[in-house]
Amino acid sequence: MTAPAETFSHSRAPRPSGGPAQAARDSLVVAKRNLIRMVRIPEVVIFGLIQPIMFVVLFSYVFGGAIPVPGHPGNDPSVYREYLMAGIFAQTVTFATAGAGAGIADDMHKGLIDRFRSLPMSRGAVLTGRTLADLVQTALTVLVLVVVAVIVGWRIHDGFPKALAAIGLLLLLGYAFSWIGALIGLSVRTPEAATSGGLIWLFPLTFVSNAFVPTSNMPAFLRHVADWNPFSATVQAARQLFGNPRGAVSHAWPMEHPALASLLWSLLIIAVFRTLAVRKYRSATA
Repeated sequence: MTAPAETFSHSRAPRPSGGPAQAARDSLVVAKRNLIRMVRIPEVVIFGLIQPIMFVVLFSYVFGGAIPVPGHPGNDPSVYREYLMAGIFAQTVTFATAGAGAGIADDMHKGLIDRFRSLPMSRGAVLTGRTLADLVQTALTVLVLVVVAVIVGWRIHDGFPKALAAIGLLLLLGYAFSWIGALIGLSVRTPEAATSGGLIWLFPLTFVSNAFVPTSNMPAFLRHVADWNPFSATVQAARQLFGNPRGAVSHAWPMEHPALASLLWSLLIIAVFRTLAVRKYRSATA
């Protein structure tokens, strides 16, 4: 007896089983695959380190004596360096978003995502694994930056545990933004477009903030935007936990409670953009 033709008309991927535990294992497998790829292409990691190191050196010595920090009389370059470093750290973890989007777009372009879909694995594991691997690379970059910052004169003043908490908030923000990069990577056709799309929105986000200059001299509208910017909250929280100069503290709620605001912003971004990215992943490769 011959089976109906429609039985064979569509090839269906095996359904994953095992629930959250299986999804976690699948995500770690994909993360390991991406980390191995990074090790085999070390120039990607090296070039990713050069830009933030250049920012540290250039901003420290070019603008160090030109930008006063409120609450600290004079233009002491050492004060500005300590004020600056939290902003450089935050910029570094968020700019990794462009690389995350380009990597996913490249996998899409090469058909690798379709191969993953043919396996009995969690649908969100591909994106989760990729973002976890990017988080490891970002953590390595931040570690190198901390060493460079110490060399140019930056110091922590409130103890090692608080400094670790600050780095944790910075990495959480970078992880949250990597989901935005994942959504962009799934929404464009080429890695080049993903890189451009990943940087366009990052520049206003990072510069309309308290990262490099105090917001007290900004026009009222921009100052309000900067105070409620999730990037600003993380920068201010890092400064507070590092014990570095914070400038004039705004009365906006995120600036008065920066650590809590940073945590809430990051969790909200992860919840929203992970949901959108996984949904886009299913439709973009179906």
